[in-house]
Amino acid sequence: MPAWLNLSAEEWTAVCLSLRISFWAMACSLPFGIILALALARGRFWGKSLLDGLVHLPLILPPVVTGYFLLILFGRQGPIGGFLAENFGIVLAFRWTGAALACAIMGFPLMVRAIRLSIEAVDFRIEEAAGTLGASPVWVFFTITLPLILPGILSGMILSFARAMGEFGATITFVSNIPGETQTLPTAIYTFTQVPGGDFQALRLTLISLIVSLGALLLSNVMARQVSKRIGQT
Repeated sequence: MPAWLNLSAEEWTAVCLSLRISFWAMACSLPFGIILALALARGRFWGKSLLDGLVHLPLILPPVVTGYFLLILFGRQGPIGGFLAENFGIVLAFRWTGAALACAIMGFPLMVRAIRLSIEAVDFRIEEAAGTLGASPVWVFFTITLPLILPGILSGMILSFARAMGEFGATITFVSNIPGETQTLPTAIYTFTQVPGGDFQALRLTLISLIVSLGALLLSNVMARQVSKRIGQT
């Protein structure tokens, strides 16, 4: 094994925790991403522009501001965090689950945008034809719309995952930088840059983060192309 891959236990923990948090951030936000993308692409309702702005707000706000809002809302003394802690024993602040929430929110706009563009590219006449043949809206969605927008869903998932892998500001503000609990790759890199002689470890984790994120993006493109080919052949 190359010397630069001989990670310490602390570094391996940060890598595995980043992968775990990024996966759950992506998976838990996916249903909401599909629903909101459908609403923004097909919906006609008052406040649509406002909803669109709120969805994309994390792309505009500094990540630290987003993390601070999360701390106010989901902290132990916050209205949502206090309710969850008192009634369900769920604590998000300074826990890995809180890091997953922060990463999900930061990657959510990218997911929604990718899925929305895919939905808008679908020929609505195909769905209308299925409806005239007696298919219910739910059946049309799962048998026609969903397969057609699958490349966009895959792209949105991978973009959300890659964004979560690189999340720093909102995470460190909301859940701090606790080794073994909330210390992800970006926060571990930041820690090593503050320690004398930690430059090599910081560079090593930076390269690993770059490889994982770039690999995720390449995988997204390959999977989207394969799915598009299969859809075109059916």
